[in-house]
Amino acid sequence: MVDLLGQYEKIKSEIDQAIQEVLNTTAFINGPQVKSFKENLQQYLKANHVIPCGNGTDALQIALMALDIKKGSEIILPAFNYVATAEVIALLDFKPVFVDVDPDTFNINVDQIEKKITDKTAAIMAVHLFGQCANMEKIMELAIKHDLFIIEDNAQSIGAVYTFNDGKKQTAGTIGHVGTTSFFPSKNLGCMGDGGAIYTNDGELAETIQVMANHGQKKKYAYELVGVNSRLDTVQAAILEVKLKNLDQYIAARQKAAAYYDDAFKGIKEIQIPKRNSSSTHVFHQYTLKVKGISRNELQKSLESMKIPSMIYYPSPLHLQNAYVGFGYKEGDFPVAESLCKNVISLPMHTELDEEQLEYIVEGVNEYLNRNF
Repeated sequence: MVDLLGQYEKIKSEIDQAIQEVLNTTAFINGPQVKSFKENLQQYLKANHVIPCGNGTDALQIALMALDIKKGSEIILPAFNYVATAEVIALLDFKPVFVDVDPDTFNINVDQIEKKITDKTAAIMAVHLFGQCANMEKIMELAIKHDLFIIEDNAQSIGAVYTFNDGKKQTAGTIGHVGTTSFFPSKNLGCMGDGGAIYTNDGELAETIQVMANHGQKKKYAYELVGVNSRLDTVQAAILEVKLKNLDQYIAARQKAAAYYDDAFKGIKEIQIPKRNSSSTHVFHQYTLKVKGISRNELQKSLESMKIPSMIYYPSPLHLQNAYVGFGYKEGDFPVAESLCKNVISLPMHTELDEEQLEYIVEGVNEYLNRNF
């Protein structure tokens, strides 16, 4: 599904040198590379503030903590997405309020959000799934109308650009009150371990986030808030600084692979290629097909027999997971999310895909279709 070794080999000398510099100085925590990466990421995102942290889940948790939301408040999020969003909401004693998703873009269905807003609603978790932004124009309108916080989970869409109706452009994660991302190795901008970041344009909120991520201390042994310990270590920051220089190139490579898939699969009635949100660029963290009238699981088995990897993101919607059924949800509540979990399949998508590999993957899909239809 990913080729991290191939990616590393292309920038090996830079990566090795960056790591060696950290080893030479032994500044493994909060070394100069952390500050440098932070500043360069701020510039790339056009964000006023970036606070690196330990991982993407920490980023979500710290962001929610910093917003000072009352315990028991409700937070709206999509039912079809990775567990980290619901996890941090529940851990902090908030109530996850799920909403179904758009059947084409897989992002939260903005037309269903307002009916879920109550006097206990405090925030909307906007998840930019698979590489493109949710409908942030409508989400921000709802935030203003109902005085809600907006947290953007940008773990899968770093580098995507959203265009508002008035022509204004903003990078994914910088539109709401606070954005978060993950640097998990397989992400579009990935380190060689764990890492994450939080970003905001609000200076006061940024200071609170920074304090919370550092045990709640503004200066050593002076604890202003109840915080956590979540740091991006210097080795990972050094690696990310090298990779950040290549991020636009990585995005272009993913978009080129996606275009190849699009051309190969368009017009096949049993397959729906990824639909694009017209207001957002797509950076293709995943290339996810939706199948119609065929068995997704049998297709996956057929690909596996040809040594073609594939993944199911996600096999079950969040509201039906054991950890969240206690919030009162049942099968049938979110039919689109439930259907997607039975009918989506993600093909290999990474920066090192070449035409020969893409041709073989397409051949694998077509062989199954030709054999069965």
